[in-house]
Amino acid sequence: MKRFAVAAALSLLVLPTLRAQALSVDEIVQKANLASYYAGDDGMARAEMVIYDKQGRTREREFTILRKDKEDGGEQFYYVYFHRPGDVRKTVFLVHKYLDRDDDRWLYLPALDLVKRIAASDKRTSFVGSHFFYEDVSGRSPADDTHTLKEETDRYYVLDNVPKDPSTVEFTHYLVWIDKTTFLPMKAEYYDGQGKVYRRMEVLEVKEIQGIPTVTKAKMSDLNTGGYTEMTFKKIEYNKGIPDRIFTERYLRKPPRKYIRRR
Repeated sequence: MKRFAVAAALSLLVLPTLRAQALSVDEIVQKANLASYYAGDDGMARAEMVIYDKQGRTREREFTILRKDKEDGGEQFYYVYFHRPGDVRKTVFLVHKYLDRDDDRWLYLPALDLVKRIAASDKRTSFVGSHFFYEDVSGRSPADDTHTLKEETDRYYVLDNVPKDPSTVEFTHYLVWIDKTTFLPMKAEYYDGQGKVYRRMEVLEVKEIQGIPTVTKAKMSDLNTGGYTEMTFKKIEYNKGIPDRIFTERYLRKPPRKYIRRR
């Protein structure tokens, strides 16, 4: 009986500590956002994309992606330069990401020598013919959704995310499985109006690069058509000191060779 009393007393001391250490939903979302899109002060990588249709036929894309953060979790720049195939070579996608307003997005089409602004309404359309959307590349703002913790397992936080403005998206809600160690989202499933999963993102490979857990291979599937896209990231580097000027309209037509040349 005495041992039981001691154990009970200890549990009363320990349980409040454990509860204090539990993360709120907002803290989980913030950590996942930082782990996914804000590793280091800036970053660069070579990406290889293979697009599969339901018959198994493939198309390929290869591009360099540059990123620079103005502040963690805040304003951010992206520059994507396409190397191949020939029909997209020298195409450039530029993003200025904000917290308090819609992102600015530009697409440079070299065949027409045309700079095209991508409207906010187009951010959930195909990224250069793949199953990834423009919004998938630079990330969806956490402020666009209401987040709840649906489930917690030994390995994952499973969050349910409902858009605050349903008119801007094609899904009713989506679930995300966030790794409890790295806080990287490892899977996401998007639901249509009939409650059916129609789109799925899966992380296929994670490696530690410069001490940072990093997604090196991911897959996006369209479950309605049976097509999917696999994207592999190589030659990943962080904290390169990429200058702000790279992320301006001037460099849409004049790519920064130091950063986009084949490495």
